[in-house]
Amino acid sequence: MRILLIEDDDVLRQVMLKSLTDAGHRVDAASDLAQARHFWRIQAFDVVLLDLNLPESDRHQAAMGSGLTVLREARSRGDRTPVMVLTARNRTEERIAGLDAGADDYLGKPFDLGEVEARLRALVRRSLGASDVTQVGQLALDRKSRRFSLADVDLVLPAREFEVLWELMTPPGRAVHKRTLSEKLSGFDESLGDNALEAFISRLRRKLHHSGAVIRTLRGIGYLLEEET
Repeated sequence: MRILLIEDDDVLRQVMLKSLTDAGHRVDAASDLAQARHFWRIQAFDVVLLDLNLPESDRHQAAMGSGLTVLREARSRGDRTPVMVLTARNRTEERIAGLDAGADDYLGKPFDLGEVEARLRALVRRSLGASDVTQVGQLALDRKSRRFSLADVDLVLPAREFEVLWELMTPPGRAVHKRTLSEKLSGFDESLGDNALEAFISRLRRKLHHSGAVIRTLRGIGYLLEEET
């Protein structure tokens, strides 16, 4: 998953960043409203983790409920990225305000990092209509274990090939635009070009040969993965 983490507490942000990155996710972290606005506008994310109390910038103190601003802005421009808000456990009014502003779920602090990842997966599945285990031909993806297999044998892939195939399998049979793939595989300090993306697709096609799963090119659009007929 490509995750946007918006949290002003330096210690908590670094702990969550390490935990989610170690689990294999690509995470961009913002510590204030200015960074959050910038990241959310220029990058496509699978899910957003949002602390509701944020400073405007690194020169200001956090304001109660200020994170609602960036959430409302995203929803007003039609951005439907799933959002989980992080709140103080005893602040019922914060949870209600977050949900009313367009959040999809909330988690009270303190929380278990394993639960964070599990609930993020559930949000993404819900938004895409995908299940924990998806199979196309002999190719299977288990999202809980982040494991691909071919005919019940583990399919080990380099990180970016893994992310491309993950996106095509979430869920399969849908067109995935080249721009979407490029944005999710690129960092803020790099840009993944069409040639590099096509190279990843070409290598995946070779690895899926005779698997019953095929990656098709949709000219002018992107790619889709479906069962070979």
